[in-house]
Amino acid sequence: MITKRKRLFFDIETSFNIGFFWRAGWKQTISPENIIEERKVICVSYKWEDDDKVHTLTWDENQSDKTLLKKFIKVMNSAEQVVAHNGDRFDIKWLRTRCLFHGLPMFPKYQSIDTLKEAKSLFNFNSNKLDYIAKYLGVGSKTKHEGIDLWKKVILEKDPKALKDMVEYCENDVVILEKVYNKIKSYSRPRYHYGRARDYEKFTCPECASSKVRLSKTYTTAMGTIRRNMACKKCKTKYTVSNKAYQDFLVYNIKNNIK
Repeated sequence: MITKRKRLFFDIETSFNIGFFWRAGWKQTISPENIIEERKVICVSYKWEDDDKVHTLTWDENQSDKTLLKKFIKVMNSAEQVVAHNGDRFDIKWLRTRCLFHGLPMFPKYQSIDTLKEAKSLFNFNSNKLDYIAKYLGVGSKTKHEGIDLWKKVILEKDPKALKDMVEYCENDVVILEKVYNKIKSYSRPRYHYGRARDYEKFTCPECASSKVRLSKTYTTAMGTIRRNMACKKCKTKYTVSNKAYQDFLVYNIKNNIK
């Protein structure tokens, strides 16, 4: 049975574009030619599943995110699965865009879980924001901050106290992200088989690789394919296997005299 998974939770904070414009207001168009300085990654906070320590990398004294990216992508590449809220649409694409700018290599695809996608597809929350979901589930809330003024102090004034406050804000996001994920994961289908990654049988639990599982339901698809819904007796994960994998499960139980 697996007790340690390489599942990485992370969040990023980014700077705004700096540019010039003549007028502010609704439906105003600012051309890319008006950008003086491109947006960057200010900091990235991350933690491994079930570890207490939250790690943070920040841009350097010159507000360059190159070293930050180089270090974090190495961490990200070592993960079996990455989790972020709106990660597929925002965080991962943001990181990749900045890596492209610096000429840093990055995988084209990651085994990712986007808790925003999970929230939208599986539930009907009044809001899909991480802060609301965390409060709804009773697992905490986002750290309060000064809003845009915090970003101004970090970016324009290079205020070390403001950067510290931003890091604390980002780190707390990672903590509540993991708590939200742990609450909703039993309602979602597994997206990675940690057992198979370690050469366990296909019928084992994809989360903990336990062979102590049971048949929950059998159904047949429109194409006539038999599928078996399984439930893990150890970690309560619910998942689906092919009929062939289920037959292997029955043979395994007979060989090992398991009833």
